[in-house]
Amino acid sequence: MNRPLFFVSDLHGNVSRYEKLFGQIEKNRPRAVFFGGDLLPSSLVYRAHSQAEPQNFVDAFLASSLRSLKDSLKSYYPEIFLILGNDDPRKEEASFLELEAEGLLHYMHMKKHPLDDWMVYGYAMVPPTPFMLKDWERYDVSRFVDPGCIHPTEGFRTVPPDVDVEFTTIKGELEQLAGDDDLSKAIFLFHSPPYRSKLDRAGLDGVMVDHVPVDVHVGSMAISEFIEKRKPMLSLHGHIHESARITGAWKEKIHQTMAYSAAHEGPGLALVQFTSRCLMSADRILL
Repeated sequence: MNRPLFFVSDLHGNVSRYEKLFGQIEKNRPRAVFFGGDLLPSSLVYRAHSQAEPQNFVDAFLASSLRSLKDSLKSYYPEIFLILGNDDPRKEEASFLELEAEGLLHYMHMKKHPLDDWMVYGYAMVPPTPFMLKDWERYDVSRFVDPGCIHPTEGFRTVPPDVDVEFTTIKGELEQLAGDDDLSKAIFLFHSPPYRSKLDRAGLDGVMVDHVPVDVHVGSMAISEFIEKRKPMLSLHGHIHESARITGAWKEKIHQTMAYSAAHEGPGLALVQFTSRCLMSADRILL
């Protein structure tokens, strides 16, 4: 049976999106589901939708939903590969590690795990942003920060950093994660898209900071260089919701690597679906 694989990202705690996703999982029984970060609601979302407190979302909704799904699907329950994103407080990492211990998912940041003939790698960090939460931010290839962005050493964190933030880069951590592995059958689950791609175009046209134009491409140079140099089979991305609207593209071939984005600007769910027979070809449906 050629079961599909699903990829979603940037659900931001929207219960309607999750329910649509779980409905598709029930219906189509995918072999695996990849979650690309920004999974939890921000405080603004909670206030707008009168949902549970942010710290209760994993336990009150997500965990119980996954348990129900596993009870329903039994042996057809998909392998779930998950990272968090820059809008997710890292203090919630412990809850996802508990779900991993329960056998409900694979928590993938800075880890690798086999899936059939492939190896899945996860990396959640993004380059510096203008936002204050810095749990999932790193310097990219150097300690340069774009105009309008805030250094990862500033802002605030929900847990203490596990590295020396001032001297740690995305470039260095990707080298550490991949090592000398053969990546010809690798699937990389990122939150950030690669820099200057069709997947990282932000709506910053005409924005100036101190009379300097802001770069409209906000992806990671390190991720871009990594893809070009190491050539993984597949890379999955999110983070920049408006990019697909601006560029008209949610996928891009970078040398031998096929890159997909599941980030979506609209209210619905963007579901990227591909088959285990051909990971280089996918459909993105809006639900």
